[in-house]
Amino acid sequence: MTKSFIGKQAGLAVAVALAAMAVGCSPQPTAVAAVISDKVYTVTPDAVTVNAGIMTGEITEMKITERVEQGSGRIATPAKLTGKLTLKNVSADQAVRLIGAKILYIDAQGQPMKLEDNRIEPTIKVASSYGSSERLDPGQDATQAVDAEFPVEALKAKKLKEIRLELSYIPSPYKEEKLNFTVSIGGQ
Repeated sequence: MTKSFIGKQAGLAVAVALAAMAVGCSPQPTAVAAVISDKVYTVTPDAVTVNAGIMTGEITEMKITERVEQGSGRIATPAKLTGKLTLKNVSADQAVRLIGAKILYIDAQGQPMKLEDNRIEPTIKVASSYGSSERLDPGQDATQAVDAEFPVEALKAKKLKEIRLELSYIPSPYKEEKLNFTVSIGGQ
């Protein structure tokens, strides 16, 4: 082999390496991520307090939010109801063990509105975190966040009449008694 042949092969190897680096290192075209924004619907009134037997319920900071892809208008995340729920035991002599709660959306004819396919009916787990109690003694209250699926049909004007919270609880008698022990100290 001659020096010129070896030199040509080395030059060719360098050219191939440079070409591979140029192709492999050039930035690949990237897909432009769609911009997603929140579309917020106001709920009027945004706070409501109701009484039901020995319980009162207050839901505040209510709003409906859906996430929409800008430009196309495609729904990225379906509508959800958010807010803050406070339940209070107003009984003077009954404790309450909270079981659970279900949210219903009632239409103008008084009928529950259905959620679209593949969406879960909204329920509220009352005692969900470690250390939280499912029991409310007289005068006690419990507060938690609400994040529930919302039917698309209810977003249309004059379709939604009310939001209903079906609360399940077990009342039990609550008593406070005093026990007095007569004692003496050291032979007195």
